[in-house]
Amino acid sequence: MTAPDLRRGKRRRKGGRDGDPVVPDVEFTSYYGRPVVKASPWEADIPAYLFLGGLAAGSSLLAAGADATDRPALRRTGRLGALVGITVSFAALVHDLGRPERFVNMLRVAKPTSPMSVGTWILTAYGPAAGLAGAAELTGLVPARLGFVKRLLGLAGRPAGVAAAAFAPAVASYTAVLLADTATPAWHEAHRELPFLFVGSAAGAAGGFGMLGAPVDQAGPARRLAVAGAALELAAEHRMRESMGLAAETLDAGKAGRLMRASHALTAGGAVVGALLGRRSRIAAGAAGAALVAGSACTRFAIFEAGQASAHDPKYTVVPQRERADRRS
Repeated sequence: MTAPDLRRGKRRRKGGRDGDPVVPDVEFTSYYGRPVVKASPWEADIPAYLFLGGLAAGSSLLAAGADATDRPALRRTGRLGALVGITVSFAALVHDLGRPERFVNMLRVAKPTSPMSVGTWILTAYGPAAGLAGAAELTGLVPARLGFVKRLLGLAGRPAGVAAAAFAPAVASYTAVLLADTATPAWHEAHRELPFLFVGSAAGAAGGFGMLGAPVDQAGPARRLAVAGAALELAAEHRMRESMGLAAETLDAGKAGRLMRASHALTAGGAVVGALLGRRSRIAAGAAGAALVAGSACTRFAIFEAGQASAHDPKYTVVPQRERADRRS
């Protein structure tokens, strides 16, 4: 054999005396221990983009509900959170791309089978709506001589907010599909649960941000969204670990493990404090909200780091492939 086998497992050949294998059990690794798949070239821009996009999406949804139920402070917090979140998220994406025109070039075609293409169009539809809804909350900064601009923004705020909320679920979840569609083992093996995890994380972050910015008498929907999002995130992660197989190890090791443990503590703690004390204490609501936002950020960075770690270690590619081949044979 001229090169090490790319599979890990056992090979046996019948024919020995008393049924003993002629060829002993051999454990194979990748070629010189090198990675089988190439790790993504992404850096911190991408997990920041994942987190801020989710925060923006959840905030748009929360703001639309607050607008419909006459909670102006919560509506303002949600719309401004969405505006800032999607702006910084887009900036992180463009920085990773290197040149802004690369994003524009992706709009030359619409390819439903490509998560990147679909995501580009989702962002293109969501961004202006979220931006216009957020701008409607800043009419106080418009000079008096531009009164017509104030009136236009005031009229456009609600329709734009509804449009942003309509695209919000797709914005919160499409990035999970984008990661899972790669060959990176930890991301691909989590393809069933990762969208639910990202949606829960987005809801928890948006609920926490709403608790930070709105008074307690208006923040009831934010508290409920935060608790529901935290519960969904933690449940999805638990289920995801079971379905990931060997790749689930990456969620507990190294930098990803530290971030995931911080995420658990911040998300669960923030949800509990917010539910029990957030309705009575502004300080408790703020602390819980900050914990939930930080917990969501830790989740996104942990998933990113786990994926990178799984790509660097060939066993997370080789062993599952060999197991699947054995099951088919």
